[in-house]
Amino acid sequence: MKGNLKGSDVPPHAHNSDLVRQIEEFIESAHQYHPEDDLDRPAFGVTLYIAKTKVEMQVGTFTAYIFQDIIHKGYIVALAYGGYNQGGELYTRIHSSCVTSETLRGCDCDCVQQLEGAIQKIAETGKGVLFYLLQEGRGVGYTAKARDRMLVQASQDTVSTFDAYRMLGLRKDYRQYRNIRDICTILSLMKADWVVLTNNPDKVEALQGLGLNVARSESLEYEPQPYNLAYLKSKAESGHELKNPKVSTLESVQTPELVVPFKPRAIENARRFVYMARYYLPIRPVDDNIVVTPGDYQQVFPQNGIDDMLDDPESGILSAENLRNNRLLIEIDRAVLDARRLRNPEDPVCRLLYMPYWFKAHVYFDIVSGNDFVVLTHGTMKIDDYPVVRIQSESIMNRFPLQNTDNRVKYIRTLEEIIDYGSGAIILNYHDGRGAGFGAFATDRMMMQEGSSANSKESYQKLGVGYDERDYDGLFIVLKEHLPSNRIQMVMNSPTSLVTKPEYAEALNRHALEVENWIFLDEPTTER
Repeated sequence: MKGNLKGSDVPPHAHNSDLVRQIEEFIESAHQYHPEDDLDRPAFGVTLYIAKTKVEMQVGTFTAYIFQDIIHKGYIVALAYGGYNQGGELYTRIHSSCVTSETLRGCDCDCVQQLEGAIQKIAETGKGVLFYLLQEGRGVGYTAKARDRMLVQASQDTVSTFDAYRMLGLRKDYRQYRNIRDICTILSLMKADWVVLTNNPDKVEALQGLGLNVARSESLEYEPQPYNLAYLKSKAESGHELKNPKVSTLESVQTPELVVPFKPRAIENARRFVYMARYYLPIRPVDDNIVVTPGDYQQVFPQNGIDDMLDDPESGILSAENLRNNRLLIEIDRAVLDARRLRNPEDPVCRLLYMPYWFKAHVYFDIVSGNDFVVLTHGTMKIDDYPVVRIQSESIMNRFPLQNTDNRVKYIRTLEEIIDYGSGAIILNYHDGRGAGFGAFATDRMMMQEGSSANSKESYQKLGVGYDERDYDGLFIVLKEHLPSNRIQMVMNSPTSLVTKPEYAEALNRHALEVENWIFLDEPTTER
């Protein structure tokens, strides 16, 4: 096996210089990736190779190399495409994770646009590597990022995200890129000429500081929206090469209610959980279906109402449907309505273009596991309501624009159910591998793709972990903090989920949650 140094290979009379040379040769081989050895786990610096797996994207097939930092334990994904190891120029993006935009459809930043745009650019050029780092909130993690959002929204955007970091005792950026050098060493990419897709000059400087050759950088800029305009302006003021926020004529959208900041506080009956932040997350509407409350209706249709517009193909209004609590679900033709806005920017109907689904994001920190727990709530949950509830498990892989969108579709279907009913909650379980971690998930995929495991259960046996390690008790404890009673409507994939997930059903019973209605996503949808 490559990379082994045996004591018998070293003559007893060898000089120290010979020993040093042999050790250097051993190290050079030991930290290089050898695809022919499925048990090979090279390491260099603070970075350990975990697994390799094919990823079918909407723009083509990428190879994902998964690594883990042995100090802070975070995962890094190197998404490689085409002849990335054949020399010459390679397009790259050093991308920091953003669970709110990449998983939850949040639209208060431009992160998911940059991620998907970079993947498309790499595919178009024929070769490249995107480095995906789990460095949420510029490296401070989601908990601190959520406290930043809470302060910014409480100030109604008079405090910038960088001001909020300062107030919280934080530097503006905690990200580090040492793993990039390690990964390039392991994958033999140190001699590549990198074309960096970024608006941030600091990233170019950081890569050069790691000894990587940066041929040039190219911008990834998109039109700002009212939800992210203030955020993008603050990035431009901090040195990012962004032009559009400075010239945009849009106005920032304010939250539907005043956000009041609060001190972190432990949950009384489960003090392992510390309630850290609460803020509004604007979520992109599904299929251009906009929810209009009675208050919104008076502002959007101040004169003749909506009826005449439904028969006018130039109005941009395709249909309207009554929902519970005197709300309307209005389907818009975005292109027609956008043209209408260009003709008359003051037209109140054009507000429909910028009306998101408003959810509150509640963020908890678990002092036992060190994990974040995130609950999204929508609407006002009354004591006699049966709010729609789901535990949404996700994988880091599902943050990418995959061909198989099943997981995203289930999340979107849940949003639709909550919007339709008018109130509900989603608790995000974003600890991969059924709770065993992303390393377990990626290794499971690798073993099945290589044929060394027939299914996930066999993979998990070889990994030496239980098939379902999810903390259902913790999830239900946090979820119940936001329910008016124990009566709910539960969203699950299928009836068999209760059979295949006995731990889930047992935790449901332990926490005395009464399911008044089961909503199974794998069953055909019905008309509202």
